[in-house]
Amino acid sequence: MHRNSSVGILGTGSYVPEKILTNKELETMVDTSDEWIVSRTGICERRISSEQEASSDLALYAAEKALEAAGIRADQLDLIIVATVTPDTSFPSTANIIQDRLGAKKAASFDLAAACSGFLYGIATASQFIENGLYRYALVIGVECLSKIVDWTDRNTCVLFGDGAGAAVLGPVEEGFGFLSFDLGSDGAGGDLLKLPAGGSRLPASEQTIADRLHYVYMSGGDVFKFAVRVMGSSAEAALEKAGMKKEEIDFLVPHQANLRIIDAAVKRLGLSIDKVVVNLDRYGNMSAASIPVALDEVVRQGRIKQGDRLVLVGFGGGLTWGACVLRWSMKEKEQLNHG
Repeated sequence: MHRNSSVGILGTGSYVPEKILTNKELETMVDTSDEWIVSRTGICERRISSEQEASSDLALYAAEKALEAAGIRADQLDLIIVATVTPDTSFPSTANIIQDRLGAKKAASFDLAAACSGFLYGIATASQFIENGLYRYALVIGVECLSKIVDWTDRNTCVLFGDGAGAAVLGPVEEGFGFLSFDLGSDGAGGDLLKLPAGGSRLPASEQTIADRLHYVYMSGGDVFKFAVRVMGSSAEAALEKAGMKKEEIDFLVPHQANLRIIDAAVKRLGLSIDKVVVNLDRYGNMSAASIPVALDEVVRQGRIKQGDRLVLVGFGGGLTWGACVLRWSMKEKEQLNHG
């Protein structure tokens, strides 16, 4: 095994379904208004997967784009991690489905559930495999089809969520670049604040659970909001401290896209100018594990992120979970003789 001291992102990709659901359309479905949704969340529209589309379909498109951007073939992948709370099935994992459809013949694969923090948990996990020399290339995907588990009669939750997928190929990068630090955390005591009550071994699917509408997302909005405002800033600061970096050195903040007021609170705490903050929540809503990688892919493809830029990725989610990472951007892979 050859240890790799620096691990980074070699390529990104994303995909969102074609169907757009606007706030105006939601006004015809539930008792809400465009003005109410925009003023409280910042969301104008979101993408909704078709009846035929599952999480693996969205993830496959994003994965193929990330591999192309990285210049890596699927059969070179050693590991695939899919972060999702809306897997195609409980098992096999969505990562197994992707592994087969990509033709990633030598890749180990598994799903990871940390809700909206999932992509951060995924890249933190994958980077360790590469850093310790066990693997060279890993594909991490954040994907959700939240429209399938949202109660379209609940005006408090249905306006918030959307579907999408974002992916990143990880590998060894030149010294001093790539991931500089991670900060991950959880508070299971707050698990009941944001959850999908039924469908697991606690409350298996039954006529009663369906009648009680327990197969839809439940969220205590006010409590989650307070938690998010607190933890987004503190986790970002913890990651910066571990990286030995000051707030003033941040070139880009890529936050989880849940609510504009939550993002604004984190931006204020970090003292950032708004041009350094990546926001696409107005177009996509909250895509849970897909939010951060989709936002990252968009700014990469816009050419806004340059070699050596310092990025902070930060998010929070059900569990309760949170996470942040600091990375110094490099699209250049560390060349080694055993490359191939």
